[in-house]
Amino acid sequence: MTKQPVLILGATSAIARAAAQSFAEEGYPLFLAGRQVEELERIAADLHVHHQVEAKWGFFDAEDFNKHSSFLHGVVKEMDGMGGVLLAFGELGDQKKGTENFNEAERVILRNYTGTCSILTHCANYLELQGSGFIIGISSVAGDRGRQSNYIYGSAKGGLSLFLQGLRNRLYHAGVRVITIKPGFVDTAMTYGLQGMFLVASPDDIGKGIVRSLNRFRDVVYLPWFWRYIMGTIKLVPECLFKRLKL
Repeated sequence: MTKQPVLILGATSAIARAAAQSFAEEGYPLFLAGRQVEELERIAADLHVHHQVEAKWGFFDAEDFNKHSSFLHGVVKEMDGMGGVLLAFGELGDQKKGTENFNEAERVILRNYTGTCSILTHCANYLELQGSGFIIGISSVAGDRGRQSNYIYGSAKGGLSLFLQGLRNRLYHAGVRVITIKPGFVDTAMTYGLQGMFLVASPDDIGKGIVRSLNRFRDVVYLPWFWRYIMGTIKLVPECLFKRLKL
């Protein structure tokens, strides 16, 4: 069966690259989107050479909301359709700086939440009208509970998880699948030098897990799998105790 094209938003991130490789291995045509156009072109060329799949690219700015509609129309036209979307962009930001200067917090929120809601609304409308397809959104375990060390980023990711949950409920009867991916700590440029990381996964493992999620029945996928139980335990701690912890 011919695979429909997949749009990857934030395609230069380590996780997105790994997922693109896995999609290409499965024979999916790809459209890679992001701000680093030269790097997108290089990744697309590599995917085409090694996997013999159609791989195109284009500029995308998550914070330029007014251009999201025209961007998506352009992708659909160039790829002659769209079967799925992987939302892989985000920004960890500087928590300390964000508590002192809201401009930093605003940047993190715009990139991790507002920008995702904007582009995914357009994608959802297209797929709903089509009556098929999928949306995979990369959230984070950081969004499962607010912690003093990263509550700005965590709140944006928590909002994204709820937004994806709402899309899942809305699009179910249209035949469109919505999957929420919640990675734990991953060895990427975004987390380089971050203190307190443990059980760190590789981007390749996360990318493969993202593509495998299409063949499984879970709506919310923790990667690696054991984070489901770690976060389940953390969420059980009563707030009267949790607020006393330095996390």
